[in-house]
Amino acid sequence: MSGPLRIVLIASARFPVSEPFAGGLEAHTWTLAKALSERGHHVELFAAPGSDPDLRVRELPVHQPVLSSAARADVSMPDAVWMAEHHAYLQLMVDLARDGERRFDVVHNNSLHHLPVAMASALRLPVVTTLHTPPTPWLESAVQAQERCPVTFTAVSAHTARAWHATVPGARVIRNGVDTRLWNPGPGGSYLVWSGRLVPEKGAHLAAGAARKAGRPLRMAGPVGDRQYFTDCVEPLLGDGIDYVGHLDSRALAGLVGGAAAALVTPCWDEPYGLVVAEALACGTPVCGFDRGALSEILTPDCGRLAPADDPAALAALIPEAVRLDRRAARERAEAFCSLDAMAEQYTAIYEELAL
Repeated sequence: MSGPLRIVLIASARFPVSEPFAGGLEAHTWTLAKALSERGHHVELFAAPGSDPDLRVRELPVHQPVLSSAARADVSMPDAVWMAEHHAYLQLMVDLARDGERRFDVVHNNSLHHLPVAMASALRLPVVTTLHTPPTPWLESAVQAQERCPVTFTAVSAHTARAWHATVPGARVIRNGVDTRLWNPGPGGSYLVWSGRLVPEKGAHLAAGAARKAGRPLRMAGPVGDRQYFTDCVEPLLGDGIDYVGHLDSRALAGLVGGAAAALVTPCWDEPYGLVVAEALACGTPVCGFDRGALSEILTPDCGRLAPADDPAALAALIPEAVRLDRRAARERAEAFCSLDAMAEQYTAIYEELAL
């Protein structure tokens, strides 16, 4: 198919796709929407209200349910946030099933919700779903509920594709790309950096312990996704060179990361990709992290060091090696392996193949 494509990009109905991003999924969706639009495609974004108007894409409305007092009082009433998300995706899929093929060429589900997969059979246009997480029961159920699930699946890493293989064999690997015009090389410095959502599975407290053991200052940035975790596990470690600098937009965060000697990446789960790794490399900042999930796919000995999982002492011992790595090699790895252009081109190729 030649010419611009008409693409529905489905994002989170809970968090807006805007700066500062709630997490890596929102940052990735923003980057992809922008890249597709710059390539001349017509993108319509389904995302939470308040998404970035500068994306120059059409925002599809997110509808909230109007529930009667009797329904809200019923013992089966789920959490209000869950219900609002369910209703938003249900209304979107019903709308696309009605006449979506007249308005669009392809649907790209970039959300974590099960309904875009569960209802794909009702649509008369192709659906692409990107697997961003380890297998979840809701999504596995959605795939298995259809005799022949019509969805084309991609995965953000080979690790994630393997994790899903039993339910979704043959998912195509398209790694998340970073905009190297925004995440550009920085000068480095004396401090270490940690960035991401402050939640238990990201392990900021382990990064703080490793930095202190290595005798290096650490600056941490990101949204507080779990207030109890931050209060109990992170705040007591602050001070004496360990600082939390807040929730930064991408430009400020790129400056912080580019000014660091190395980036610490401390997942306490099998990281499906690790966007913060790609961002650090694009800034020319070597990475020192735990060998979990897809990190070993992104890093090479030229640009990073990996310690055994959940071992901050081993991580601390590798920090002196990491900070001596060539910053040019880190940048070159990002350009070769984490390219926004490559990601956009691979997705476009799938869209064109399906839209024929």
